Amino acid sequence: MIAAQIKTLTALEAQAAASLFLSDNLPDRFCADDPHFDRVSNFWRVPIVLAYPFIGSIGKVGEVQISAMSEEIIGHTPLQEMRSAANILIEKHRDAVEAAFLQSRNS
Repeated sequence: MIAAQIKTLTALEAQAAASLFLSDNLPDRFCADDPHFDRVSNFWRVPIVLAYPFIGSIGKVGEVQISAMSEEIIGHTPLQEMRSAANILIEKHRDAVEAAFLQSRNS
């Protein structure tokens, strides 16, 4: 008997699916980070971070879960919860963000 081959998404495909979800639902500073495969649940966990040019990620705000069998979103941190976490990070890193923008403007 030949076992059926089941196609699973690659990490890059899962990250792309999460990025599309983010672009449809949140502002541009929310980014999909490196996915981790959950073998028990058979889905990709894609961390969502808040990131700025010249600084990079300033912290994790949530997660999107992507089916390993398709690009289907099977769960995510509530959008308002991600926005709230982002606001906390923005306040915490306000000086660094403003300094980076001022430096880039003066370059």
